[in-house]
Amino acid sequence: MVILNDDTFEEKVSWKISRLNVFVGLSLSSFLLVAVTILIIALTPLKEYIPGYASTHLRRDAVQLLEKTDSLEAQLTFQKNYLNNLRNVLRGEISLDDLADSTLSTEPIRANEVNFALSREDSLLRLMVEEEERFNLSSSGGKNNLELFAFFTPVKGIITNRFDQKTGHLGVDIVASPNTPVKSCLAGTVIFAEWTAETGHVIAVQHDQSLISFYKHNSSLLKKQGDVVKAGEAIAIMGKSGELSTGPHLHFELWYQGNPVNPENYIPF
Repeated sequence: MVILNDDTFEEKVSWKISRLNVFVGLSLSSFLLVAVTILIIALTPLKEYIPGYASTHLRRDAVQLLEKTDSLEAQLTFQKNYLNNLRNVLRGEISLDDLADSTLSTEPIRANEVNFALSREDSLLRLMVEEEERFNLSSSGGKNNLELFAFFTPVKGIITNRFDQKTGHLGVDIVASPNTPVKSCLAGTVIFAEWTAETGHVIAVQHDQSLISFYKHNSSLLKKQGDVVKAGEAIAIMGKSGELSTGPHLHFELWYQGNPVNPENYIPF
């Protein structure tokens, strides 16, 4: 192949073409074309137009959803362990002091992991406190301790279901007008304020002398965990939340030293 000047017919370029040269040239051209196409698709947004290839936004949303799922799973594990620890406290298997040392841990506390053995110093301290409280009129000991509390009525209404430990009904059901404020029966600290599937919005208040009060089936909660409340202060709004609720009412429970007690023995409703 020869390239000539049109005016002078002078030879400019000439080279010999063979089948091998043509094959090599076409191969290199095809390789370069494929390489350039791949680079353009891989490094530019054009790849989003290829059928079956996920867009950048979808992948970003998938990563965000994965991160949220991991966070929710960790929170769910923490809540599950917290409920297990609270259940052990209510059963009297562990004390609140043992639980307070591990509130920041997500590992559940088992009764066999708690050392209940009393040291010599602890025994001497208990003996000294018992001697000091021996003639103290503010503490009568035993079951009569609850009679010394000045309970505030959580809700004024009609009792539709009474305390019956044999049937597993560990509180009283009180029916009142909808949206009635639910008040704390004593001063204390909120130790639980969450939603449960069976009892809806539940709030629990820790009082003195290992006394805990529970308020269930509320439509909304006015306090959160860790809040300090006074006796008679509104902590929730009565409702009918939860699968076990058949209508607007308050399910109220009293637990003393890990055992349920009949609220009607101490509170006029």
